[in-house]
Amino acid sequence: MAPQKDDAVAFSMPGGESSGPMSARPVDLIHLGRQTMGDRALEQEVLDLFVHQALQVRDRIGGAGTQERLELAHALKGAARGVGAFAIADCAVEIENRPQDQHVLERLATLIDELRDFVAAISR
Repeated sequence: MAPQKDDAVAFSMPGGESSGPMSARPVDLIHLGRQTMGDRALEQEVLDLFVHQALQVRDRIGGAGTQERLELAHALKGAARGVGAFAIADCAVEIENRPQDQHVLERLATLIDELRDFVAAISR
């Protein structure tokens, strides 16, 4: 059997054919596995909690004032690093540096949506 191309793997399009291909997984599963000592149930619980937190931030950050936006970005950054969602953490750092940049806020929303879809796909 020939090896599958990366774009044929389920994780490359976790939202199904209607989603675009992902360039990288939104969560470093190796990092998460180290953080949870390989406990799959704990990994799932941690991911579910993080997705919930990230969605709340996504829904609030656009309408937040500057100080609240900075606080939301800072809290999200720490949580994202903890679970291995490094692209989200890096985007949160950009928001801390440029809290009024709408393009960065839009990118954060996209990253969070990708995370949500990815976690849903691996939770099936």
